[in-house]
Amino acid sequence: MDFKISASILSADFARLGADVDEVLSAGADFVHFDVMDNHYVPNLTIGPLVCKALRDYGVTAPIDVHLMVQPVDRIVPDFAAAGATYITFHPEGSGHVDRTLGLIRDHGCRPGLVFNPATPLTHLEYVLDKVDMILLMSVNPGFGGQAFIPSCLRKLAEVKRIIQASGRDIRLEVDGGVKADNIGEIASAGADTFVIGSGIFGTPDYAETIAEMRRTLGTV
Repeated sequence: MDFKISASILSADFARLGADVDEVLSAGADFVHFDVMDNHYVPNLTIGPLVCKALRDYGVTAPIDVHLMVQPVDRIVPDFAAAGATYITFHPEGSGHVDRTLGLIRDHGCRPGLVFNPATPLTHLEYVLDKVDMILLMSVNPGFGGQAFIPSCLRKLAEVKRIIQASGRDIRLEVDGGVKADNIGEIASAGADTFVIGSGIFGTPDYAETIAEMRRTLGTV
């Protein structure tokens, strides 16, 4: 299994963001994850395209995985694409026309994906599965970092994994929220292949050892 670790900079040291991102990538993270919140769709305000561009200008070449917790979505997509995003995922509730937004993301050269909150049904996938490169399941309610993993997400992960396998398509299955070294194995066993981790890495004293421990666990899945 091609497991990927996506380090969420929401938990990074913003006073030295470029250096902190370099450190986490050198420690073994695969992607850089952006939690983009607008104080409208979710009750928090975080970062925008300028931070993405700043990291690219700084020299970060790893894939940047942008999770838009914003409403409306379409206005900000071209800005993140121009700033250097690789993946752009969004919540169907944030778009008036989900199919159109997925097309907009791809037309701007990025890989599109959908995000589902813990209690959001998966019905959109019936109609747009052929248009997504990533499905992100929230294992916490969006808006704040550092929350505990919601166990019912494991059943939902298994359901989405079955949908992906039945489609025969190459779609990443990402999980975001409360992922740590002590539960990443169980989450992977449920079907996830991409793991958004913020405080579970940035809140530890040794990024490399933390990621190595996670890799050792994933190696047994």
